Amino acid sequence: MNVLLWIGQIVLAGIFALSGSLKSTQSAERMVETGQTAAKIVPLPFMRVAGVTELLGVVGVILPWATGIARVLTPVAAAGFGVVMVLAATVHARLREPKAISTNIGILVVALLVSWGRFADL
Repeated sequence: MNVLLWIGQIVLAGIFALSGSLKSTQSAERMVETGQTAAKIVPLPFMRVAGVTELLGVVGVILPWATGIARVLTPVAAAGFGVVMVLAATVHARLREPKAISTNIGILVVALLVSWGRFADL
């Protein structure tokens, strides 16, 4: 189970490292071109804050569990990613993007499994 949870953590870290770096650095037009279609309706300052928050979540989903310091932060970060996916799905629903919603749901499932599994290991 530990190996599967680590795989989930690494997957989440990879997804949100990419997403967070794009939201933190790119113009709204470029974000839309690279698949961050929420930039069509979400203000750029909010996208920037979301990006930085995602990058902090990447650190939180990996580092505490790897070091054994404040391990509770890992399942909390994974749960936070779950919240982000629920919010993202609502934005994609407004944009009528069912494929993006299904992707959000898939990532949500991984985030919830990691959160549940790591809370159980505390």
